Amino acid sequence: MPLLASKYKPPFYLFNGHLQTIIPSLFRQVEGVHYERERLLTPDDDFLDVDWSRVGANELVVLSHGLEGDSGRPYIQGMVKAFNEHGVDAIAWNYRSCSGEPNKLLRSYHLGASDDLDLVLRHALTSGHYNTVYLVGFSAGGNITLKYLGEAPDQVPPQVAGAVAFSVPVDLKTSAQRISKVYTQRFLKTLGEKLEQKRLMYPDAVDMSDYSVLWSFPEFDDKFTAPLHGFKNAEDYYACVSCRQFLQNIQVPTLLVNAKNDPFLSEQCYPVQEAQANPNFYLEVPEEGGHVGFPEALMKNRYYSEERAVSFLLAGE
Repeated sequence: MPLLASKYKPPFYLFNGHLQTIIPSLFRQVEGVHYERERLLTPDDDFLDVDWSRVGANELVVLSHGLEGDSGRPYIQGMVKAFNEHGVDAIAWNYRSCSGEPNKLLRSYHLGASDDLDLVLRHALTSGHYNTVYLVGFSAGGNITLKYLGEAPDQVPPQVAGAVAFSVPVDLKTSAQRISKVYTQRFLKTLGEKLEQKRLMYPDAVDMSDYSVLWSFPEFDDKFTAPLHGFKNAEDYYACVSCRQFLQNIQVPTLLVNAKNDPFLSEQCYPVQEAQANPNFYLEVPEEGGHVGFPEALMKNRYYSEERAVSFLLAGE
């Protein structure tokens, strides 16, 4: 029954889930991470930009960012730095349209794009340098990671030794319904900017005429995400890509850390029964932490998420 007690305690001055979410996002800075960018061509004539941080290791961690994130986000760079300091190479991949340049195709990225994760992982393995690979995902990237591990477990490369995911909306429908308008509008602003770029590239395929009246993710996903990525509607999209249905199939040690006070997650995003049924799937539910937060005191150079991922994957704790 892999339900784990959590040791996380936030600083006293970050006393609720919103502060624990917003303050790290706005004010955290990570120094000492230096990337080498590589562009991967995809089978459908598109591209992915991936950023490497190498220390000459034979172990690698593959990092997947959250919605509208990228490899430069502090939570990604903090994780890169933590694993580099423990002698592990890192590759942080940017989803289509998230590397600072619009991707070529009409499609962009979505929360079930595990095919792109597989491409990045297998490309890294072609170097022949790595006998062990770990996966770490945040929020949307956590959903992609967990879906990848469970949708076709027999096809996961044998070098993958474990995974950790943080703040994951494992039930996308109910999470999309729960997230507040304040957070939603922030995401819809940048998503809208990218859609406007797509409209210029594909004027007959993208209709932005009533974009300003959208106020929820179900509306956005029904009008844009689903049709642009081959789903019937938002309901079909959520049903197909939510990772909760795949957790029972995961075959490598995998830890999910979802805080109880995460303002993005619904009650359905704490998969206790799946953790009880699958000896490879571990669930940790701290009382606090926010969404992709888990901040420590200001004087600490590392967040709880980084300490937890390193301890679980490298020390088996």
